[in-house]
Amino acid sequence: MQKYLSELFGTFALVFAGTGAIIVNQVSAGTVTHVGVAMTFGLIVLAMIYTVGDVSGAHFNPAVTLGFWAARRMPGREVPFYLASQSAGALLASAVLKLMFPDNTMLGGTQPSGSALQSLAMEFILTAMLMFVILNVSTGAKEKGLMAGVAIGGVITLEALFAGPICGASMNPVRSLAPAVVSGHLENLWIYFLAPILGALAAVGGCMCVREKGCCGPA
Repeated sequence: MQKYLSELFGTFALVFAGTGAIIVNQVSAGTVTHVGVAMTFGLIVLAMIYTVGDVSGAHFNPAVTLGFWAARRMPGREVPFYLASQSAGALLASAVLKLMFPDNTMLGGTQPSGSALQSLAMEFILTAMLMFVILNVSTGAKEKGLMAGVAIGGVITLEALFAGPICGASMNPVRSLAPAVVSGHLENLWIYFLAPILGALAAVGGCMCVREKGCCGPA
């Protein structure tokens, strides 16, 4: 239960801080800035990794959880509980933000700025890169190395910096699901489910190609 509560709390913090930064940037006429939003996402993930990484692994992302499962780094019986905890934390965060900013229409949701195919490809590649880093700096299903948080938070910041204006740089199904459900804007949500999951699974194969041992193994 501690693992699942950690995932709920960590995902709540991620969505509350990350999408909250987007909302505050909108209502404050750009005070936070795009760079500030990207840094917020990276820093909150970094902080939560060091806070609960040794408890749950600090996934906060169904795509990451499925990637660890595909890499045989965690048992399948835990996957549904991780996904449920992450979804609950994200939805709770968006619900709180809706109460705080009732006039905001999107609640920090993700939408393609160009074609759906462009954002689908971008999200796939971004998530594959993120999962590849996670698999290579983590131990088992846990991110608990001294520099793991820096590496993972850094790549999230980097990807949000350059790709955020194109696709939102979600890389996380529940990060997109929660604001979409609470705000009622469900269009294009399929992109942010399909691309991150496929990207994370592709990263498992990539890790196997570059590492003879240590990428995939028993949970």
